[in-house]
Amino acid sequence: MTAASGGDLFQDFLAYFDAAAAYTDYPTGLLDQVKYCNSVYRMNFPVHDDEGNVVVLEAYRAQHSHHRLPTKGGIRYSTAVNQEEVMGLAALMTFKCAIVDVPFGGAKGGVCIDARSSSPAFLERVTRRLTAELDKKNLIGPAVDVPAPDYGTGEREMAWIADTFTALNPNELDQWACVTGKPLTIHGIPGRREATGLGVALGIERAISDRKEMEALGLSGALDGARVIVQGLGNVGYHGALALRERGALIVGIAEFDGGVYDASGLDPEAVKQHLQETGGISGFAAARTFERSADVLEEECEILVPAALEHQITEANAGRIQARIVAEAANGPTTPEANAILRERGILVLPDLYLNAGGVTVSYFEWLKNIAHHSFERLVRRNEADRTEQILTAVEALSGKKLDASTRAAMVAGPDEVDFVRHALADTMVEAYDRIHETWRTREMPDLRTASYQVSIDLVAKSYLQLGIFP
Repeated sequence: MTAASGGDLFQDFLAYFDAAAAYTDYPTGLLDQVKYCNSVYRMNFPVHDDEGNVVVLEAYRAQHSHHRLPTKGGIRYSTAVNQEEVMGLAALMTFKCAIVDVPFGGAKGGVCIDARSSSPAFLERVTRRLTAELDKKNLIGPAVDVPAPDYGTGEREMAWIADTFTALNPNELDQWACVTGKPLTIHGIPGRREATGLGVALGIERAISDRKEMEALGLSGALDGARVIVQGLGNVGYHGALALRERGALIVGIAEFDGGVYDASGLDPEAVKQHLQETGGISGFAAARTFERSADVLEEECEILVPAALEHQITEANAGRIQARIVAEAANGPTTPEANAILRERGILVLPDLYLNAGGVTVSYFEWLKNIAHHSFERLVRRNEADRTEQILTAVEALSGKKLDASTRAAMVAGPDEVDFVRHALADTMVEAYDRIHETWRTREMPDLRTASYQVSIDLVAKSYLQLGIFP
């Protein structure tokens, strides 16, 4: 699996934006404000490597839109990070937030390092220095810009960011809201780790429940028994595969950087993940068929293809050989504009990244709200909910003359946990967002869901700028 260049990714965004903007009546100046990044900060800072030598690292932070604050977006550690890439990803974040009605502007950042080959000690030094660099330029803070995990980073790095920001800002009341994706022990939120993957599954489930659309694709309108191929078994792909499997889908193919496996009888994502962790790759995993090239697995038979790895995995070269009826974009920018046109012409439904992988930022929003409120979501309501349920069950038992067994009653009376609030709110968000873009797609006779997603986002962001009084 190879990533697209940052310039390619940003150009893809511009092409998709312009196609959707053609369906609006906004003036060119306003569209340009919505399209381009408000600010991009390029950094070079020194860090000691593990041998004690000084290395100078290149890093970026892009803030795409200030129509709502704070801005929000992940930090990735990759040797492929460059200015054009973070600009494109920041723009996508603005529109993702708009799609799922999260009141943030989009941002993105990255450091040009190889996280896989770096020691934890080196990564900690890099992360803390990056936080200091962002802080001194006022590019991080609960009301300014809130990072999150991305490719090459996770809960550990977010904890280092939170600790460093707190040390640099001891009088900040909402210091834990400076970053999301934190461990639970330091004010994270349950459900954040699997949020993007779960959101992918929820989005697919909503789309596939539309029987009219599925009939046109020759599908049954149910996930049960649907064959799924997942490319990339990182955080998003792994949790997406688990959630789809729990909903009855059959994971028949999994691709990773060193190849792939396919088995028509079904694969266990947990077993494949364990093999990856133990061996460092997918090679050697026992399956009906194995592939040396990751890209070859994408062309195998399935109903749903989930590219959950890097950019530009479906291109003009292989789009004609995709056998899936639905391409569900769990990664950012996995399909080039040329490939998107081919898939559309072939009648393949593309669930665009702009919508489908917005589960992560949605639950990040919940974590930010929790940190601003300084209490968990269930704390004020759990006992009240339990008491009310107890009263209802007692009344029902009295009327019916029948008693529930103790275990059933205990399960029903137990109040909601915080993760229950998170998952139900995420499910509502994904359903409402899909319905919004689907209605726009069909009522305005747009070419595809991607164009509808961009149009909905452009409209929401443009109206925010109009309401600010910046444009007449």
